[in-house]
Amino acid sequence: MSENNSRNREENAEVETDGGVATGRGTDDTDYLDARVNIFKPATPFMRDHLRIVWTMFAAWALFVFGPVTATYLATDFMTSTTVIGFPLHYFLTAIGAPTGALVLSFVYARKRDQLDEKYGIDHSADRAEPDAGAVTTDGGSDR
Repeated sequence: MSENNSRNREENAEVETDGGVATGRGTDDTDYLDARVNIFKPATPFMRDHLRIVWTMFAAWALFVFGPVTATYLATDFMTSTTVIGFPLHYFLTAIGAPTGALVLSFVYARKRDQLDEKYGIDHSADRAEPDAGAVTTDGGSDR
């Protein structure tokens, strides 16, 4: 009996989940509805990996938004005298670069989040036979 339990623990250790809607065999024993969320000290590996993605995207966003403004302040002559398709560089980077960067970051975040969900065995499909059968809240816990 204990041999089966240790084998099951080893199998469950291979599959990391966040306790949400998981398709993997093993689940974490963390109670996610009562777990405190701390962005500087995440409680689970999933939260840690997700926050790493969020902080990376935030840093890239700050660079896209504040980079041209800071560069214009530090190198005014270069940013205003250089032209790209007829516009001063500072205007081009602010008017075209920042919105394009936001779209690219949105796409990258979506791809990274899909990879993270796949890594932790999270399934977002809505293939439910009955509406009340195993209802799940948006945070991944049971709706009781």
